[in-house]
Amino acid sequence: MRRDGRRSTNIDDRRGQRMAGVGGGGLLLFRLLPWLMRTKGGRILLLIGGGLFLLSYLGLDGGLLNQLTGVGSTSGSRNEQLTAQQQELADFVSIVLADTEDTWQDIFAQQNRTYAEPTLVMFTGAVRSACGTAQAAMGPFYCPADQQVYIDLSFYDELRTQHGAAGDFAQAYVIAHEVGHHVQNLLGIANSVNAAQSRLSTDAQRNQLSVLQELQADCFAGLWANHANRSRQVLEDGDIEEALTAAQAIGDDTLQQQSQGYVRPESFTHGSSLQRVQWFTTGLQQGTLESCDTFGGAQL
Repeated sequence: MRRDGRRSTNIDDRRGQRMAGVGGGGLLLFRLLPWLMRTKGGRILLLIGGGLFLLSYLGLDGGLLNQLTGVGSTSGSRNEQLTAQQQELADFVSIVLADTEDTWQDIFAQQNRTYAEPTLVMFTGAVRSACGTAQAAMGPFYCPADQQVYIDLSFYDELRTQHGAAGDFAQAYVIAHEVGHHVQNLLGIANSVNAAQSRLSTDAQRNQLSVLQELQADCFAGLWANHANRSRQVLEDGDIEEALTAAQAIGDDTLQQQSQGYVRPESFTHGSSLQRVQWFTTGLQQGTLESCDTFGGAQL
């Protein structure tokens, strides 16, 4: 992906700031309690788009892993030196975020809407959000309560080394997916999904709505790539292949097979590898909000 675009000013760089104290995870645990009580053993649901796990009760990308132990507030000053490579990666993230801003501003304007730009928070290890305390093990996630995207950039190393999804456009896809959740929040889709899930009686039914929501965020990521390339010619040779590789690598079936040796489709929360690739491709090829209606006739 070309790197000569503008940089976003909606970046909150908290890298190198460490969390101090204990107990910050209590808020998140409290808010997750109804969901935990509905599941067998409060099992962790695997992955999203650009992250590793999902807090489906909150409508967020991310997961619990070490979350339930909790940590405290963020230190106000940076206490570790960032390398030139880390700074370069942060600069790229800023370019991608800026490009999503330009794309969604245009799309919303065409519908006589105003696009409220999200803030992207870069952190190291753990961070406090309006949705509770998050740790890097969650992967990237979006918090609708503060309309911010959170990412520990070390996730990109994991994406490359553990999932074989290297390349800058694979990284861009992760950000575009999380911004897709922000778009869902602005359009009222996220609230509708949460309300519909609260009326359902089984985990499998609630999971199916989560899958449709995540696949739509994948489609929105493809839609962004379509508009950005038509308007600003941002794509380079191999970029689309990198994004498709990332989508393939983080499908629920692929992750479950890798982690537990078998696949349980009823527990999917983000969609299979094939579904994720198909919906990203749909957004990329058709480039319209209407083409990203993953819900179809589902009651929301």
